[in-house]
Amino acid sequence: MSVKIRLARRGRKKMAIYDVVVADARAPRDGRFIEKIGSYNPNTNPASININNERALKWLLNGAQPTDTVKAMLSYRGIMLKKHLQIGVLKGAITQEQADAKFEAWLNEKDSKIAGKTEGINKAKADARQKALDAEAAKNQARLDAIKAREDEQKALLAAAEAANKPAPAEEASEEAAPEASEGSEAPEASAEGDEAKA
Repeated sequence: MSVKIRLARRGRKKMAIYDVVVADARAPRDGRFIEKIGSYNPNTNPASININNERALKWLLNGAQPTDTVKAMLSYRGIMLKKHLQIGVLKGAITQEQADAKFEAWLNEKDSKIAGKTEGINKAKADARQKALDAEAAKNQARLDAIKAREDEQKALLAAAEAANKPAPAEEASEEAAPEASEGSEAPEASAEGDEAKA
């Protein structure tokens, strides 16, 4: 019987998550399986990979063949390296202590890379958020400046209209002098009428 380590799909539409299962190669993708050894969620950033390393290593050493996707996941978790080192121990090429030391060094380096990537993602999110806040503040300030400019323009127009409607001081003086002149012109006419009556 050919045994595969592969993914079995579950989860809702367009938000799939996967179980990492050991199954007969002839079984359907989401059908019967021998053992579930982990899960994989590609919807997070970085993707969440939870695998029982000991069980996966046991199945690999017993001859189970991982699919390409699962092989990449096992390499990411260091299980393929551990299998390689364990085969070297079984053949007598290296000791168990040397294999464990090599694996620990690799694991520490990998953890630092993952932490660096997570920190970079968080920093990028924070920068994007700050940039959006700054853009929004600039937009609000531009809107306030436009409103203030419009109000100033309206005030200037009102002041100009009031100045146009208010008569000038010279015009007021000429208007006051005009009634006095009209009163003086009536007096000679009256005297002319009196002369005609005498004649």
